[in-house]
Amino acid sequence: MSDQTGATRAEETQQPEAAASPEPASPATEDAAPEDREAEFDEEDLELSEMEARLLDDMDRLQSERNDYLDQLLRTRADFDNYRKRILKQQSEHQQRAAEALVEKLLEPLDTFELALAHGQGFEQARDKLVGILTKEGLERIDPVGEAFDPNEADAVAHEAGDGGPVVSEVLRPGYRWKGRVLRPAMVKVKG
Repeated sequence: MSDQTGATRAEETQQPEAAASPEPASPATEDAAPEDREAEFDEEDLELSEMEARLLDDMDRLQSERNDYLDQLLRTRADFDNYRKRILKQQSEHQQRAAEALVEKLLEPLDTFELALAHGQGFEQARDKLVGILTKEGLERIDPVGEAFDPNEADAVAHEAGDGGPVVSEVLRPGYRWKGRVLRPAMVKVKG
């Protein structure tokens, strides 16, 4: 009996432990949990893949836009360089044509000088033609005799005593303006 009692006690001791422990999961529940987990992972992977695809599409679009802007910038820079070169060339050609036109106008006084030299005549006629051509182009003579001394248009190289403010008494070398700007100031003697 004691053996039976011992066996019964062992069963009783085991039974409360079995009742206290959680019920073992049924085979259907164990199988469903990993599938649910896999389904969750598959959905997350799908969402991540879609997000990655959108990000890649956005990156491709941004890179394409960047490349388009870079191409536009390079084209604009090339167009500007070509424009600058064209303008410089046009300015150079314009200056050459202007100089050529002036030289062409000066050929007539040159011919007059050569005729005067050949015939031993004076040079007044040639000088008058030369001055006439240059005057038409914008040259003005600065000859301030009798006027108040202006240091912007004349250089005083000699001075003599006199009454009042400084007045130009003699022009030693005429000055010239080209279209209103002083090219060379007159060299003058000042009195006063």
